[in-house]
Amino acid sequence: LMKKQLYVIFYEDKNFQGRSYECMGDCPDMSSYLSRCHSCRVERGCFMMYDHTNFMGNQYFMRRGEYSDSMSMMGMSNCIRSCRMIPMHRGSYRLRIYERENMSGQMTELMDDCDNIMDRHRMSSCMSCNVMEGNWLMYEQPHYRGRMMYMRPGEYRNLSNMGHSSMRFMSMKRITDSCY
Repeated sequence: LMKKQLYVIFYEDKNFQGRSYECMGDCPDMSSYLSRCHSCRVERGCFMMYDHTNFMGNQYFMRRGEYSDSMSMMGMSNCIRSCRMIPMHRGSYRLRIYERENMSGQMTELMDDCDNIMDRHRMSSCMSCNVMEGNWLMYEQPHYRGRMMYMRPGEYRNLSNMGHSSMRFMSMKRITDSCY
């Protein structure tokens, strides 16, 4: 059985107008294909969109659907400049969050979504983490609000120097099959 390809189509202008670019993976710099990008159609899969090149700047999670005006629909301050495909994960989810940098201070292990680390685990912030299994979204505010960051498996020793010096993470959510 052929695996269905995950892909997204980007358009220069709003309402799917202008030149288009079909993307089937990570794209560090959209300007190689389009001079700007103001709308997109996620045909299959989930993608993180970034308002700077090389997966930097503010991040936006997009699942299958039509985004006729990505800037106003997603509250973007800039058009999409790079994107990353989120691979589907089968199996369990495990994330260790730490109150301080370098995996120190209070540690909590999550296997499920957490809408508020302060209420649930008495943690005032999350400064480092180890994504052991699955793909996660971490949010600046409780209840999955505010700016977000996509976390794939790996160790993140200092979340504050990943492009958002003022950002603290207060809620975490798994990117599960239901997103696809």
